[in-house]
Amino acid sequence: MIPVSMALLLVLIGLSIPVGVALGSLGLILDQGYSMLPLAGAMGELAWGASTEFLLVSIPLFVMLGEILLRSGFAEGMYRAMALWLSWLPGGLMHANIGASTLFAATSGSSVATSATVGTVAIPQIQRYGYNEPLFLGSIAAGGTLGILIPPSINLVVYGVLTNSSVPKLYLAGILPGLALATLFTITIAVACTLRPQWGGTRLQASWPQRLHSLLDLLPPLAIFALVVGSIYAGLATPTEAAALGVSGALLLAIFRRKLSRGMLKEALEGTMKATAMIMLIVIGSTFLNFVMSAIGLTQALTDFISGLGLSPLAMLVAVVLFYLVLGCFMETLSMMITTVPIVAPVMVALGYDPIWFGIVVILLVEMALITPPVGLNLFVVQSVRKGGTMDSVIVGALPFVMALLLMIAALALFPGLALWLPKAVGPN
Repeated sequence: MIPVSMALLLVLIGLSIPVGVALGSLGLILDQGYSMLPLAGAMGELAWGASTEFLLVSIPLFVMLGEILLRSGFAEGMYRAMALWLSWLPGGLMHANIGASTLFAATSGSSVATSATVGTVAIPQIQRYGYNEPLFLGSIAAGGTLGILIPPSINLVVYGVLTNSSVPKLYLAGILPGLALATLFTITIAVACTLRPQWGGTRLQASWPQRLHSLLDLLPPLAIFALVVGSIYAGLATPTEAAALGVSGALLLAIFRRKLSRGMLKEALEGTMKATAMIMLIVIGSTFLNFVMSAIGLTQALTDFISGLGLSPLAMLVAVVLFYLVLGCFMETLSMMITTVPIVAPVMVALGYDPIWFGIVVILLVEMALITPPVGLNLFVVQSVRKGGTMDSVIVGALPFVMALLLMIAALALFPGLALWLPKAVGPN
């Protein structure tokens, strides 16, 4: 039954059926073929329950936060500041791609928004300064993945809901690995451009007064990060309330910069509705599919099969990494999380792994899926912003950063404290 289910899902996705619809359709097929009861009758209640989950209400708010910041012109200032501070390194503006992505990730919670925002500003610089195009594009796609690791992160909220884990703890756990991963990305660029100096383009020259003045452009994203994350750990707000505070702060910043208009607000709301509708369709479809799989015994059978393999904790971790690497080549990341985490996480926790630590590992694996072909979403986002050339360049340029992600997972396995030190030190509920 398990191979048949996976084959059906891949066929439905291969037919270009929207992922949320494909997941729901697979649930209906399994219901008709293997259930003695009409499980489809519970779809309305399941959809309502998923849609009204308090933590999930933060998703449209975080999406709107990113939309407002995107349309308020903060990205140009962030990128310019990062360029002035980091362009002296081997690789020049490619380090600005990572730095700007890290900052924007700390406000948006979305990898797609991060890649699109930084890509719009950065891509015109490729020809202007003579950079190696594949590596430059790959750095934008890889930098965008930081949007789901550095808090606030939509995917960490989803993981928290799926595993009943503390979202504040997950947010804390993502900070150090997020910064470490950004550092690994910059090291990857520096090594590549040291070995091949011609890839690094022409470096910008900047004076110290220019650099110090550019710090003003970094204050808005840092202020939003402090407002959202700080309100959570000060005990003033839940993650959902903190997201609402972030939206309010972004609106105030847009007013201060005289960027808030009826047209801008309309575009931000439309973008929010489109993204939220897509995400919630996937959530509802996956919720129904998981319900059907549990009802017909497929979830338990799969869990028993995995547990019965008798693998050691380390061997199971390697198997999970390989599983997500393969699955990430064919499934959209959010649907992959929602369909697999309820099955895999309990097994890993039973083997002694901390659920907060494993959440960060899952996010890193999902990040790899964002930049691995054929359905790596960030690859398509960068290509669409690029508006020309072939997808091959983006794919080739992203490959070194996939290796950096694997190194980050290995570092987490060797040093779990990278993810667990802050949650244990601060100890939020």
